[in-house]
Amino acid sequence: MTAAANTKTTATTTYHDDLEIVRQELDKCMKCGNCMAVCPVYSIDKVESAVTRSKIAVADAVLTGELSLDDPQVYHMVFNCLVCKSCMTNCPTKVNFDRIVLALRAALVRKNGLPWLKKMIFSTLKHPKLFDTGMKVGAAMQGLVFRTDKTKKAISPRSPFASLGEGFGFDADRQMPELTVTPLRDRVPDVIKVDKPALKVSFFTGDSLNYFYPDAGQDLIEVLTANNIEVHIPKDQSCCGVPVLVHGDIDTVRTLARNNIDAFDKTGSDYLITGCGSCGGAWKHDYVELLAADPVYGLKAKHWAERTYDISTFLTKVISFRKPMGEVRSVVTYHDSCHLKKSMKVFAEPREILKSIPGVTFKEMSAPDTCCGSGGSYVVSHYETASGIGKRKAEDINKTGADTVSVGCPACMMQLLDNINRFGNAQKTRHYISLLAESYRKEKGK
Repeated sequence: MTAAANTKTTATTTYHDDLEIVRQELDKCMKCGNCMAVCPVYSIDKVESAVTRSKIAVADAVLTGELSLDDPQVYHMVFNCLVCKSCMTNCPTKVNFDRIVLALRAALVRKNGLPWLKKMIFSTLKHPKLFDTGMKVGAAMQGLVFRTDKTKKAISPRSPFASLGEGFGFDADRQMPELTVTPLRDRVPDVIKVDKPALKVSFFTGDSLNYFYPDAGQDLIEVLTANNIEVHIPKDQSCCGVPVLVHGDIDTVRTLARNNIDAFDKTGSDYLITGCGSCGGAWKHDYVELLAADPVYGLKAKHWAERTYDISTFLTKVISFRKPMGEVRSVVTYHDSCHLKKSMKVFAEPREILKSIPGVTFKEMSAPDTCCGSGGSYVVSHYETASGIGKRKAEDINKTGADTVSVGCPACMMQLLDNINRFGNAQKTRHYISLLAESYRKEKGK
């Protein structure tokens, strides 16, 4: 059954569809304030309304009818959150706050609909070919609005756009990754074969590796083939849907989930590999929850959830990756992206890979798992707070003396690129898999 055919027949019984379902999470909260100690938003804003326990109180008031979802202050509180899950790691009663905030946002969309701009963008995501065309046109035209720093493969707003964008952080100093003219999935074939493959895997590229960091995507493929793994890259895969999910558009994210499941079902692969914590979390957790009531795709989502691995976990736990021999002279620190560590529970594996590379000197940050402030679009909608969080992260990186900060999440790479430019010491920002790929290449004198 295709995704399109099944969309209208699925029953809806998850917390994404009924705010009342999260009441059991609200009842767990004992208002202790432990969330305050780790909330990145509170660390900058310093107001009680930024803290998880306050948002839980608001959710309870909405459910009891004391507050309305239409209240502007409610809306502001609900969206002034990175959904970084830091509060959940410090909660003695294990409140799943991510469910609460996502349920509130979904309820807001059900009641009021999406703002027109979000509706237009999210609607385009449901049509991968149209979205792909739009991204390629944007890449071809970006020189009109942005100037390029070729050494960093970064772009910054030109004047007068820099002046117009100052309030959103798009000033002349803003650095973002260059949008590639030739996306990753256009650079590689559907199947990359090796002699006598040990396993067959499928690579979910996501949008960030496909359009912004295709070199890192190619590095991931190169590492897999160097370990005798056959790689399938479905051309009809689309966005993982996390950017849509955190804005409450449940219908669209379910469509994306089904489309992606259809695309990967065709491969017959042993495992599904990701190079992004958000994408991996979508396959491992979000799709299972979103499609729980779907008699067809619910089972398929569970099938892939059991076979989804971050590339670091696959290399270190599923196979025993070939230890690299090429020397990479670099002092490296590692940033734990929120979704990779707190959702996928991946943190030791990237460090194991980095420490295995000859020439790499590894330096740990004092607080490697604090949020960088990206939160997808949060950095746009709440730039001042996001920048304050990013500055703290850049200062922590500076203290290590590292020349490179390694990351396992493309969105974090984007945020760190900008904040290192503003507050750092010119460190490079690289996916950890790129350092491993570089070592493999240097073995061959490349």
